[in-house]
Amino acid sequence: MSVTAAAPRSRTDRARQTARRGAVFAAALTLVAVVPPAVAGAHSPAGPGPSGIVWTTQQVAPGLQVRSGVLRDAEATGVWTVTVQAPAVNRLTGAATWAPLGDRAWADATAGRLREAGFEPRLEAVEWDTYADTPRGVMGWQVRVGRYATQAEAGTANAAVAAAGFRTSAEWTGYDGRQAADGERIHVAVVDPARLRGSVAVSDGGNVADREKTSAVAGRLGSLLGVNGGFFITSDSDGVQGTVAGVSAVDGRLESMAVGSRAALILGDGGRRPRIADLSTTVTVRAGAATYAVQGINRLPGKVRNCGRPGGVPTEQPRHDTTCTLADDLVEFTPSFRAALPTGSGVQVVLDAHGTVLSAGARGGSAPERGAVLQGTGAAATWLTEHARVGERLALSEVVRDAEGRRVRLGPDDSIVSAAPTLVEDGRVHIDAATEGTLDPLDLSFGFAWSNVRQPRTMAGVDRHGRLLLVTVDGRQPGVSEGFTLGEAARFMRSLGAVQALNLDGGGSSAMVVKGALVNVPSDATGERAVGDTIQVLPGRRGDH
Repeated sequence: MSVTAAAPRSRTDRARQTARRGAVFAAALTLVAVVPPAVAGAHSPAGPGPSGIVWTTQQVAPGLQVRSGVLRDAEATGVWTVTVQAPAVNRLTGAATWAPLGDRAWADATAGRLREAGFEPRLEAVEWDTYADTPRGVMGWQVRVGRYATQAEAGTANAAVAAAGFRTSAEWTGYDGRQAADGERIHVAVVDPARLRGSVAVSDGGNVADREKTSAVAGRLGSLLGVNGGFFITSDSDGVQGTVAGVSAVDGRLESMAVGSRAALILGDGGRRPRIADLSTTVTVRAGAATYAVQGINRLPGKVRNCGRPGGVPTEQPRHDTTCTLADDLVEFTPSFRAALPTGSGVQVVLDAHGTVLSAGARGGSAPERGAVLQGTGAAATWLTEHARVGERLALSEVVRDAEGRRVRLGPDDSIVSAAPTLVEDGRVHIDAATEGTLDPLDLSFGFAWSNVRQPRTMAGVDRHGRLLLVTVDGRQPGVSEGFTLGEAARFMRSLGAVQALNLDGGGSSAMVVKGALVNVPSDATGERAVGDTIQVLPGRRGDH
């Protein structure tokens, strides 16, 4: 039995595929821009475009169009296969784990063991995509067995290989970024602030401590369009479900702090001035001449989802889908935290709207309708005990800055939603996946599927005319819509004319709602997922809702 070593896809092949898709995607936005409302109508067919794609256009309102289509590739040859996992070690914790690929020595040795067990393996080289902060060339090698027409056949083969002593998974090769996707179901919303008779804002449903479906928020607000927002807590073990894991601002109020300097969409002046920047936050509490750094807003003290805060364990750097701990933590709770306040060791201080200390003691209860709550653990609890005296005043200051150090001042019509990573910067593809913690060049067990495998995605971008682009692509539907890798998402947004773009939350969270109707197909088996925050295009000013 033989082993096939697949050559890495050449730069020429990748360039041709990118150019072909670019023509299709560019045509999508061009049609959105030039089809007049009277011609476009609601869900009017635009006819076949490049590569046979058929687009439909909905003129939702002046300044808001949505264009939908399915891109199919007749050359795609996705099949089901069995992938052997490589033993690995988590770089941060030292714990034993598994990776979907390994180095060439492991691949050769594994192929030999598979042959001895009666299987015919093949080796496939995986190249680094066009990330701005990772190596180039071959990332590693995947070892695979068989090509099957159905998932059931692959499942049977997977069980046989696993029984021979290998760690395995049955996979659809159409999810590989190194081969063409069978299909991609895409929705592109273009918001023109110069023509929109309304506003664009972030909404957390009015309660930062719960989860709600994008469609439910859109329905309650009467939105013209809504998409899911940023990363959020999904498990009680990581914090309070629904709270945002990254910087968030609603109606000019900071409702969550940044975890490292990560990408964010700033919707200035009700969405009339959208821009994307890496943001960091600094919050300080002052008692006379004494100050202490607040590490979080509206989250469980001691736990930081996606890491990125000073003193975090096992890392102070951004690390997606990882929960770090803080021994000495000071967290602010705002009136938008409408769940029971966390309990446990430490100290709690309740402030009125002027910062006057109303009470100090054990943690728990609820946040006041006006004012704030501070909860401290470790050294932060000691500071509060020494400086927060009933009847005296504590002053809270909040500063948001971009990567150049410029202060981002928030007015009542400004909002922020964050995620990661940056996709397009200054009109060029610029994916800072390693810097923003969505993959680790030194640990192939971390982030490969999230970054390099096609997934459902939601993206946001701004073009040179100042138009906001909100985009979803369905995924995890073999042969129907595979989704995008991060690289494909970046090239897609660039082809639409985005000069700035970032990746929002995706996977089962991806959702687009147009005039109350969910237009994409969520990947969760249970349907649309309840999320932490959303972006809503409203028919009036934000304060009218």
